Amino acid sequence: MANSFGTDILIQAPDARAAAAFYIEQLGFTITDDNPSMIALHGHCINLFIEPGPQLGPVLEVSVGDVASARTRLVQAGCEVVKDEPDFPRCYVRDPFGLVYNLTR
Repeated sequence: MANSFGTDILIQAPDARAAAAFYIEQLGFTITDDNPSMIALHGHCINLFIEPGPQLGPVLEVSVGDVASARTRLVQAGCEVVKDEPDFPRCYVRDPFGLVYNLTR
């Protein structure tokens, strides 16, 4: 099972623009994509995406060979699917230790 973490981290914020301003002013990010559904801030080592909405916590990206089988295996191991939007695609899983990640291929 050779999976890997991606360079993308996503957060949700009730005021995405205010959150973006914080990361720009305090950490030196720059906006690289600004649209109503998601603001992208690309940094040297990570890319931070901010989407409007209630806070879910940071969502890391994990690349797997087969999203469906990884999801099944993780749920059987005690994980909870917290968001499933196959058309987007996104499958957010919270593991038993509190880490939330999006399973991608």
